[in-house]
Amino acid sequence: MAGVGGASAYVRGVFVRIDGVPHHVRMTGDGPVCVLSAGLGLAWFEWDPVVALLARSRTVVRFDRPGLGLSGPAREAPTLVGEAERIGRVLDALGFGEDAVTVVGHSLAGFHAEAFARLCPRRTAGLVLVDSSVEEGAGAGDVPGRGVRPALARGAGAVLGGLGVPRAVGPSARRLAGGRSAPPPARELCAVYGSGRVWRAALMEYLTYGDVARELGAMRRGAPLPGGAPVTVLAASPKASGTDAWVGRQHALAHTLRADFRVLAPAGHLLMRARPHEVTEAILRAH
Repeated sequence: MAGVGGASAYVRGVFVRIDGVPHHVRMTGDGPVCVLSAGLGLAWFEWDPVVALLARSRTVVRFDRPGLGLSGPAREAPTLVGEAERIGRVLDALGFGEDAVTVVGHSLAGFHAEAFARLCPRRTAGLVLVDSSVEEGAGAGDVPGRGVRPALARGAGAVLGGLGVPRAVGPSARRLAGGRSAPPPARELCAVYGSGRVWRAALMEYLTYGDVARELGAMRRGAPLPGGAPVTVLAASPKASGTDAWVGRQHALAHTLRADFRVLAPAGHLLMRARPHEVTEAILRAH
């Protein structure tokens, strides 16, 4: 599928096929394009509070990585370059191949968003990292056992699914992870986080996390972000003072990327739900 209708289109529940896998994509609003990618195991609807604000003046693209949300099952283990290219291919499928976009990554997807900005500087108008994953000590080379981890993730996911663990535990675990922020609707929580398919994909992302972090470490080594696009790092802190070790690591990330830095406190890791107005403001400033 290509050329869905340009920046003025409103698309709900579209599926685009990439490498044979149907990817669930949502596009809302009008104006300059922003693409939002959620963290490990999370779905498109986690961005709903931000989209409600952002779509007033931006075209907002959200998508589910393979196995997550409503997308089809993953066929292979994720890699950093593969996930950066996925962002570009989703945008291409929607007809935004020539647009410079604001790329927004939360948690693990912060790795993917930064890699996109490094590999596709002409397509990057701005980069916003929302409580991004940070791995300062990730070195070169693969993590031992990479070849067996995808099979382990699939096997563990199948066993847990057979035991009914995803449906019994998933929705409640997501509610707890959200802290005081309003959770998504119960139907979406159960349909997505109660799915064995989603658990298998989340396990795959978790078990290959170290490989992806090392890929980004190698990509960063001796190479500043190209293109000159503005970069913003948003950090969450549960403390009202906004001073803790995690915030310090986020500040170091901002320094590495020569980024604007802001602490949102008190707030939990799911900043897009806990502090949607501030996240939206950061995205609007980026482009």
